[in-house]
Amino acid sequence: MDDSNKTTPGDVTQLLGAYQRGEPAAGEQLYTLIYDELLRMARRQLARERKGHTLDTAGLVNEAYLRLALPDRLPAEGRAHFYRIASRVMRRILVDHARKRNSKKRGGSAARTSFAEAKVSTPLRDAELIALDDALDQLDTVDTRLRKIVEYRFFAGLSEQEIADLLDVTPRTVERNWAKARAWLYRELARTESASND
Repeated sequence: MDDSNKTTPGDVTQLLGAYQRGEPAAGEQLYTLIYDELLRMARRQLARERKGHTLDTAGLVNEAYLRLALPDRLPAEGRAHFYRIASRVMRRILVDHARKRNSKKRGGSAARTSFAEAKVSTPLRDAELIALDDALDQLDTVDTRLRKIVEYRFFAGLSEQEIADLLDVTPRTVERNWAKARAWLYRELARTESASND
C-alpha cells in the first residue's frame, strides 16, 4: 500500500510556514490539502443555518479562504491554530450575513438558543447566532481555552479526542471543559435574553 499520498498534521504546518514566508506554490498546495476538512467544517456550520441560506458549503469555504488567502492575514502557528482561525472566519461570515438579515427585519426578540444540547441538526435563527457569537466573545475574556473548545467542538465538529490532541490535554479534561463552557454560555444567553425582555 502506497502511503505517499497520505498527509499528516506536519504537512499542513510546513505548508503554512512556507506560504507565510512568501512561497506562492505552498498556498496552492495548502488549499488542496485542507479543502476537504474545510468542507466538513462548513457543512457542520451551515447545518445550523436556516433553509435557503444564500451561501452553500463550497461558497462558505471559498469566502473563508479568500479572507485567509494572503500570508499576512494568516497568522496561524500550525495546523490546529489554522483550523481554529478558519472556523472562526466561517462563523464570522455567517454572523455577518445574519446581522444583515436581522437589520432588514427591524425588530424581533432573540429567542433562547438551545446551546446546552449542541445539536447540529437544530438550526439557529439569525438572532440566536448573533447572541451566541457575542457570548463567545465574553467567554474568551473569562477563559480562552473554553472558547477554543467550543470552537473546535461546536463549530469545527472535532471529537473530544481530536481536541485533546490539539490542546495537549486529556479527553477527560476536554469533556469537563466542554460541560463548563456549555453551562457558562447557557447562563450568559439566558441572562442576555432576560435583559432584552426587560
